[in-house]
Amino acid sequence: MTTAASPSGVSYCDHASVGVLVSGPEGLLLFERATPPTGLAPVAGHIDQHGSPQQAARNEVTEEVGLAATHLHPLLAQWRPNHCRRTPTGPVGHQWWIFRAEVRGDLRPSAEEVRAPRWVRPDQLQHAALRTVDYAEGRLARTEFEHRPGLEPVWCHFLHALKLIALPSSALARIDTVL
Repeated sequence: MTTAASPSGVSYCDHASVGVLVSGPEGLLLFERATPPTGLAPVAGHIDQHGSPQQAARNEVTEEVGLAATHLHPLLAQWRPNHCRRTPTGPVGHQWWIFRAEVRGDLRPSAEEVRAPRWVRPDQLQHAALRTVDYAEGRLARTEFEHRPGLEPVWCHFLHALKLIALPSSALARIDTVL
């Protein structure tokens, strides 16, 4: 992973991120992040020194899951006020570019970035989203969510916008409080 770091070694947020949906016959490829933020998520990362959102998407697919993105299809672009583990330099949040990727190769997840990769069917994706709603609405403690996470909160908005999950607007508003 390429990061924007200061001479003191502090990683600063560039406020620009990509997300990449990789689908297969078994569903959507998701995994638990090995570093915060907690949650099940598809391939994602900061643009940093990658150049363009498209190049960042291709690089992140290779870095995180060992696949080669052969074609990228832009799905949406939007600002989300989500935190990351880096030191912010300005407003908290990221401009996101979300792609669907066609890939080739064998799944080889990065031990530094990925835990428990899995193919998630639509019903499982909806169940993971509802677990995030339970966390956001206080029915699930942070430790429970960290032990058995639902979707990473920022992904609830994207997957809802893409009609891959369905959540009421009140639930999406509560999820915004745990971004």
